[in-house]
This record gives sequence, C-alpha cells and structure tokens, in this order.
Amino acid sequence: MQKIWFITGASRGLGLEIAQAALRAGDRVVATARDRRHVNARLGPDSAQLLTVDLDVSRADQVQAAVDAALAKFGTIDVLVNNAGYGHLGYFEELTREEIATQFATNVFGLFDVTRAVLPSMRAARRGRIFNISSAAGIRGSEFASLYCASKFAIEGFSESLAQELAPFGVFVTLVEPGPFRTDFLSRDSMQLASVAVADYDARRGDLRAAFEQRNGKQPGDPLKLAEAIVRLSAESQPPLRFVAGRMALDAADAKLAGMAREIEQWREVSIATDFETAELTTAARANAGQPTSDSALERWSA
Repeated sequence: MQKIWFITGASRGLGLEIAQAALRAGDRVVATARDRRHVNARLGPDSAQLLTVDLDVSRADQVQAAVDAALAKFGTIDVLVNNAGYGHLGYFEELTREEIATQFATNVFGLFDVTRAVLPSMRAARRGRIFNISSAAGIRGSEFASLYCASKFAIEGFSESLAQELAPFGVFVTLVEPGPFRTDFLSRDSMQLASVAVADYDARRGDLRAAFEQRNGKQPGDPLKLAEAIVRLSAESQPPLRFVAGRMALDAADAKLAGMAREIEQWREVSIATDFETAELTTAARANAGQPTSDSALERWSA
C-alpha cells in the first residue's frame, strides 16, 4: 500500500536519502527543510508524489503549518521521520547556555513539536510509523560530545515511553541509531563547535578535532543503504523499537550492554541492600505466592 511520508531535514544527508528511497518505492513524500528550494534542487518540483515545505523545527508556528500543508495535500501521514538535527561538539565547560539551548531547541524540542503535531492524525487513523533518528551517541556517551549525546539520550527515553503510549493505537515508534555514516554531518556546514576555549582542554580538543576532520568523507556507513533499510522497516507489521545501524554502532551497543551487565552484577548486593528490610513481599515472594511480580507503572518509576 502506498504510504505518505513526512520527513524533516530532507535537504541533504540521510533525510534526503530517505526521501529519495521512499519515492523510488512508489510512496508519496512531504520533504521539509529550512529552505525548501534546496529540496526542490535535489528532488525536483512539487508534484502528485512530492510536496516540499519550509520548516525550521525550532519554530513551533512553522511546525503546525507544515503538518497542515501535508494533510491538506495528501489527507494523512503514515510515516514520520524526525531527522532534522545537528551536532554541537565541545567540552561541556566550553559550551554557553545559548549553545545548549539551541542544540536542544532543534534536536529535542523541535522533534517533540513535530511529533505532537502529527500524532492526532495517526491516532485517529489507528496506524502509523514514527522513526526518530538518534545515534550511537544516544547509546553511549563520548568525550567532547556531552551536549550532543545529551540531546540524543533525551530522544531515547522519549521514544521508549512514547512507544508504550501509542501501541494501543497501532502506532509504532522506532529509534534509528546510526554509527558514522558518510553524510555531511562532520562537515563545517553541519557540525558546530563550542565558542569558548578552556586552556586545560587545549591538547585533547586539538586531537579530537583533527580526528573528526580526518574521518569526514571516510565513514563506513552507506546512507543510501540505511535509507532503504528504513523504507523496509516502514512496511514491517512489527517494526523494532531500536534499529542499530552499522557495525561500529553495533560494537558500541554490545560494549555498552556488556559493561552495564558487569557493573550491575558487581554492585547487586549493595543495590538490594537499599530496600526496606520490612518490605511486605519481595519479587520472589510474590512469585511463590502466585501474585503478579511487576509493580504498577507509578511504582516502577517513582523512587
């Protein structure tokens, strides 16, 4: 069945590749960017298959207008791809409050606003797919990327929770966690650096910046193949909550999980010892008594 896609950040990089892959699959695409002319230059003029819309996701007024335009032309949105975002790198002490706010305005709050605007139509239709483009930086924190990682970790927690909220309506959420892919993410046009320099970080900062610049254009991930994988996932009846993309991201996820397992086990007894000794029933006791072993949603997160 032909699907209607709504893609943010579609003027270049992965967003553009996803738009092209969806069009090749015979679907219809709403491709958005801060300047739609850049999208038209790559995808061609608007047509029965394509609608391009100006959208800066950090501007709430543009978000609703873009979604309204998509619904006016195509009547529905089947697949939302929250791709718009950028990396702001630097040691945390070197980042200004304004730089932090701007990073979150795009990577987090912009994604929230687009999702909020699209959800009513998906919920009413009782179907939909949401792909939130995270990163290996949403799996594991990295030196020099504390702000960018924080933005992606926020999307991870949001997506896990949103998936549970939307499951009863037939709407699925998938986190896409790419490692390094050969887009312009590391170019000077995309990546931004902290504006303040703290001398104690000079040597390490220099080494890391050089490493990023040397890696640009040599990343092992193929964005065309990732775009095709996302189109394939959009047709799955039970898409995954997480799609880890590329060998380097898989290695990072494996290492993170193994390290967490070791640390949890090392401190298990100390963790258990923080419970009240007079707790009415432990999980094991509940199981032996034939009672449910899981607490309510409120009990799971209220501590």
